[in-house]
Amino acid sequence: MKSLRTLVLLSAIVVTAGSAQTTAAAVHHDECLSVHARAIGQNLGGGRTHATIIHAGILNGTTTGQLQITGGTPPLLTVEGTGVLTTHHGTLTVRIVGTFNQATGVFAATGQIVHGTGMFAGATGILTFEGVEDLTSGSFTQTITGTVCLAHG
Repeated sequence: MKSLRTLVLLSAIVVTAGSAQTTAAAVHHDECLSVHARAIGQNLGGGRTHATIIHAGILNGTTTGQLQITGGTPPLLTVEGTGVLTTHHGTLTVRIVGTFNQATGVFAATGQIVHGTGMFAGATGILTFEGVEDLTSGSFTQTITGTVCLAHG
């Protein structure tokens, strides 16, 4: 049960950010956003997570994650899965891999953007999710860093 909660937390990490700031630098053919965000979320069990992203500019919204344990040696597990960031401007889907420590609740995952909708259609980039889950309540906080490059046609 604890390993499943850990997996769910990692999923949430991939998909959530609580308090964040995002800055953007315009480029002639693409616009890349440097992401420096925080998220607050909940491990829902079964590898599922949900979190709220705030103070992140166009990335303000929610995240959901779905993760699976793929290996490791307890208490350090490896995980992989998908996270979806949903905003008023569209969605970003990130394919992630990372680790979750069942003893401390610490998690870290990195993922490549694999799909986007709305203003994020054709977006590329990499996001990193790092945080810690309260192993008693399943709540977690995380930071999200990386780059999202928007495609302009």
